[in-house]
Amino acid sequence: MTLQDLGWDAHFATAFEAQGAPGTVPARVVREARTRFRVEGDFGNRLAALAGSLLGASERPTVGDWVAAELPAGDGPGVIRAVLPRRTAFSRKAAGTTTAEQIVAANVDVVFIVAGLDGDFNVRRLERYVTQAWNSGAFPVLLLNKADLCADAEARRREAEAAAPGVSVHTLSALGGDGLEALGPHLTPGRTVALVGSSGVGKSTLVNRLLGADRMATRAVRADDSRGRHTTTHRELIRLPSGALLIDTPGLRELQLWTEAGALGGAFSDVEALAESCRFRDCTHRHEPGCAVRAAVAAGRLDAAHYGSFLKLQDELAYLARRQDEAGRLEEKRRGKEGARMAREVERYHPKRRGR
Repeated sequence: MTLQDLGWDAHFATAFEAQGAPGTVPARVVREARTRFRVEGDFGNRLAALAGSLLGASERPTVGDWVAAELPAGDGPGVIRAVLPRRTAFSRKAAGTTTAEQIVAANVDVVFIVAGLDGDFNVRRLERYVTQAWNSGAFPVLLLNKADLCADAEARRREAEAAAPGVSVHTLSALGGDGLEALGPHLTPGRTVALVGSSGVGKSTLVNRLLGADRMATRAVRADDSRGRHTTTHRELIRLPSGALLIDTPGLRELQLWTEAGALGGAFSDVEALAESCRFRDCTHRHEPGCAVRAAVAAGRLDAAHYGSFLKLQDELAYLARRQDEAGRLEEKRRGKEGARMAREVERYHPKRRGR
């Protein structure tokens, strides 16, 4: 693929020039496997490792990133010297107790959020994905897969539309190929689409359908709860016959939000619109008099479960902000101690420098 095939444009060309990394060429990360990466560009497809200066960096490259790569003559592995600033990034809070961001896919234009219309369907989970997709800078699209297994797929579609105002919702069957024609307007040449969702929702089957070939392995889900095991074990950027670029990701067992506190306007635009009529500008929509949001819930104009989800995610983001502040203070304290230790080392081995 050429750089243009990979989505290269004037924005990234300017960013590459600003990096000032002599002896490097622009490339896009198309596959990630621990400390090794596959990068692609006008030179073809090559293996590349991280430069030593990036090994301890907080933002290591991920699939979809544009990088400055140094490539030796021949087919030997190259070295990634710099990561260009991201235009968008779909991320989540890293799993576990660590307060850190995990980038799932970078420089994405559209996020296909896939849900299964079987026992895995969960509107509240969709709200969570849509929230993170809006805040990534990309455009979310909901794909309700396995319509052939649902007695009333249209009712599910309306339910998803109500939970995600302003987001396109499509019902389809990746296994049978039904409904895929509706995805065409999103899959144009040079556009990058990330495919996200839980394990077992049929992402690998959908990739195979869009490719027109069985490239991705697939597995059946468990019959008792419709949950699946990870079929995709790594992130990979694939060029579709349409010319669009698809980033396939492993199924996410959980999606903890990683965004600014209060950044729910995209996924909950209906709540935000009602909030304009609240008596108080800083209304929390919980107990204040004259709250237009609670009034809409009481009158049946706003779904109570949707409102409850808004409050829950609001609390989660507030907690995340507190954890981020705490982590920042601890890091600042650690750097202060490290600086003091180094100063003591200087005084110990170079006593004449004291007092300078």
